[in-house]
Amino acid sequence: MTKQEALYRYLLRLGDNALINGHRIAEWCSRGPILEEDLAMTNIALDNIGRAQAFLKYAGEVEGKGKTEDELAYKRGEREFLNNLITELPIGDFAYTVAKQLILSSFEYFLFTDLCKSKDETVAGIAAKAIKETRYHFAHARDWSYRLGKGTEESHRRYQQAINDLWMYTGELFEMYNEDVILATEGISDNLNEVKNSWSKLITEVLKDSNITIPVVDFMQTGSRKGIHTEHLGHLLTEMQYLQRSYPDAKW
Repeated sequence: MTKQEALYRYLLRLGDNALINGHRIAEWCSRGPILEEDLAMTNIALDNIGRAQAFLKYAGEVEGKGKTEDELAYKRGEREFLNNLITELPIGDFAYTVAKQLILSSFEYFLFTDLCKSKDETVAGIAAKAIKETRYHFAHARDWSYRLGKGTEESHRRYQQAINDLWMYTGELFEMYNEDVILATEGISDNLNEVKNSWSKLITEVLKDSNITIPVVDFMQTGSRKGIHTEHLGHLLTEMQYLQRSYPDAKW
């Protein structure tokens, strides 16, 4: 694998994570438990979509085949997406979404902090903008973690169950593949093993302060780096890509 190929795959992964997670969060629009959260979720979704656009645009430039960010988002098949499995899972109830956002935003906080120092100026620039948004995303998820974990018996039960259900998807966030090793050696990406140590410490503290127990799991879900996904991604893409698939090359 060449450096260019490694960077292309890495950028797709970052863009796909933001795109799919943003699409999922957007499903809360007009369905939030309170008006303030309806607006907050919409803003978080928009932050993710904006980040996806930046990473996918750069991915198209790196590939060098003239593809735009729109083509990469709307004209790839399910097996061509590289997003982590956790991002494509259905939103579930509000506690489930909060648990997912706590896991992802705490991971992204350390990821983008490191990527701000990337030797690739474009990656560093996108990360510098993303980290500002990610700080808010993490604070939002952390505060709701405290409220749900220390709230009523029902809110605690739902939040603990959400953490239990999602924990098997956390291991995939830190898998190091060929592209990760190549780019880390070049100083373009970060070492995910180091990110995992920082993430584990932070999320353990937050969940402990929320009276939530970290579950012990026998195995971790994996496969997205090879284009293997849950059944949910196909349904999501069917909805997200409908217009572009039905009317290819349509102009507004």
